Amino acid sequence: MTSQGPFLYDDGPAPLHTGTPRSRQGWIIGVIVGIALLSPAMVGVMYLVNGSPGEQATESAGVFVASLSAGDTETAHQLLCGTEQTRLDPEEVAGAYLGAVPGEVGEVRDDEAEGSAVQLVTVSWADGSTTELRVVNEDGPRVCGLSAGD
Repeated sequence: MTSQGPFLYDDGPAPLHTGTPRSRQGWIIGVIVGIALLSPAMVGVMYLVNGSPGEQATESAGVFVASLSAGDTETAHQLLCGTEQTRLDPEEVAGAYLGAVPGEVGEVRDDEAEGSAVQLVTVSWADGSTTELRVVNEDGPRVCGLSAGD
């Protein structure tokens, strides 16, 4: 139903957006700067929470040696990387890795051939022999064999 009568405002409806448009570039730049600042901060927090790769390798090797020394081959087998888990049964882990108990975990260093992707952790055994465990980050630090020198 249309009416033909007099209208209060004969000019018609006013346009809804009469002002000049506002620029949203400040928000975009702010978000980009925030992400750029947040990313290194998150890496730093992860480093503080999880520890350095050397600390993680030392801890993993310590648990590995302690579980082997205690006869817990199931735990030691779970701390192996995937290729070593398929190569060895849990009963075979002690024969492949265990020296004269007790073993003491020593220094850790990067493998020169592999770079920082592989950590070499020195284990000193009770008979005076040493072994270097190769520790890789495979869904967490995992023992993945002995170093080539051993």
